[in-house]
Amino acid sequence: MISKFRSTALLWSLFFLNFGFAQVSSTPGQGGSASEEGIPVTDALVKAKCGSCHTSDDRGNMQRISWERATPEGWEQALRRMTLLYDVDLTPAETGHLLQYLSTYHGLAPEEAKKVTYDVERRIHEETAIPNTVMSACGRCHNFARVLSWRRSVDDWKELSRAHAVRYNARPSEEAIAFLAKMAPLHTTEWAAWRTRTLDKNPAGRWLVTAYVLGRIRYFGEMQMESSGADGEFNTRATLHSATDGSTVVRSGRGLMYGGYAWRGFSRSGNVTSSAPNDLSNDAQEVMTSAPDESNAEGRWFWGQYQELGFDIRMQRATSNATLLGIDRPLLKTGSRSQHIRLIGDHFPAQIAQADMDFGPGVTVRRIVSHNASEVIAEVDVALDAPLGKRQVAFRRSVMPGALAVYDRVDYIKVTPDSATASFGNQTRSRGYQQFEAIGYQNGPDGKRRTADDVELGPVDVTWSMRVFYESEGSRTDSVGTVGPTGLFIPAADSPENNFDVWVIADARTEKDSDGKPLVGKSYLVVTVPVYTFNGRRYVRDLDRWVDDGPARPVQQ
Repeated sequence: MISKFRSTALLWSLFFLNFGFAQVSSTPGQGGSASEEGIPVTDALVKAKCGSCHTSDDRGNMQRISWERATPEGWEQALRRMTLLYDVDLTPAETGHLLQYLSTYHGLAPEEAKKVTYDVERRIHEETAIPNTVMSACGRCHNFARVLSWRRSVDDWKELSRAHAVRYNARPSEEAIAFLAKMAPLHTTEWAAWRTRTLDKNPAGRWLVTAYVLGRIRYFGEMQMESSGADGEFNTRATLHSATDGSTVVRSGRGLMYGGYAWRGFSRSGNVTSSAPNDLSNDAQEVMTSAPDESNAEGRWFWGQYQELGFDIRMQRATSNATLLGIDRPLLKTGSRSQHIRLIGDHFPAQIAQADMDFGPGVTVRRIVSHNASEVIAEVDVALDAPLGKRQVAFRRSVMPGALAVYDRVDYIKVTPDSATASFGNQTRSRGYQQFEAIGYQNGPDGKRRTADDVELGPVDVTWSMRVFYESEGSRTDSVGTVGPTGLFIPAADSPENNFDVWVIADARTEKDSDGKPLVGKSYLVVTVPVYTFNGRRYVRDLDRWVDDGPARPVQQ
């Protein structure tokens, strides 16, 4: 077994082993390529642990391994299969070393990994431009990002197809093999450039953090990272402050940096305030991707049965310069006066002038209310004829693009996500929740609603409710679930063993339409059972899709 941290940080990826996502053949020593140059294996432990099946040639190439590249999650799956199916004996330290080596020297270049980051960050993403025959061959058991998380030689793609045919009775598809060999070849220009990289970069130090949570506006703070020893492990401590209510979340954790850019970690808080699913102190997995120069990183910290809750994260290395991270309000109305706006950042100087701040044309700084090293509160006036739309906010040389919207009215509300899925629980699966947020928009120059030139103003204050399709207005909905004041949908604890179509409704508290009625936005929500059987096969929910989990199994009494 691998260590608690490593297993927790990457365990969710192993969940998909049950869905037939084999990445090695049933005969691991087979394969290679007669026409493509392999990637030599130079690590002694890989040779010692894998060499009995994956033999080496005189160039240092090992069968299968030298003609494959993968994300950390892909190599984690492969190592687990080797221990489960072929009795490969690995200590936790050896597993960690192998995973670090393979993910770094037989991994993906950052540009390649970026194309499938949505999967490892557990984000819903529409996969397009994939031929139907390819989706039929691959999409029954997993999304296409799982496939593109690997790079292989043509021969290795053929070997994978043969393995699926043997193990899962999957029909071989020459078109799918040709498509994958073109889409995910072993050798790419990105990988060729990345192989020449230097590996002496170190993420240790102080990072400034901006965290966004649906329904909660933004959190700002910092993360300290320090090396804990071998194989790229780091200890972390993050402190985040709410821009709206002043609450603080403190999280401690550990993580690993693979290939100099791919962060995989786990963190928890010692100040858990409740057992609510959207409590920001919940234990979380962390996935972040660092820029090539390691000046910034972005990603997601998440939790939940379907990893549906969490933070969107942006980080930048702290410097000695004044740095603006954000503001505490996303919009200002034309003609408003004496509005207090708080600038949040780092290393603000002891002496500040009104001219140090720039909110764009039509917004005048009347005075500085207060300031310290991490925040400045300014009082501003907004001209009646101030230009409408998104604009940057600047403090001296530090600029935040699109941080503020100036508006004269809210034309409509859009609930995000505009369609979603939540799940009841069962004996083995927890409930799947869904967080909503109401965003105000102003019609753009064309004066039409929901067109490309509309201006997103930011979150607006609303009252939440829900209505089940085909039920009369005002009917009770607690048998399906509830929507809380922050927009969190919680399915009913007792599953009615049925699916429901629901409108999640946001009524604006202050914004009105031309008739003086509150603006209203809606989202379409499907509340499902987590597992169902169809034509003798069992299907299990994964994010926004259903995955074939094989033949239906008898219900245990």
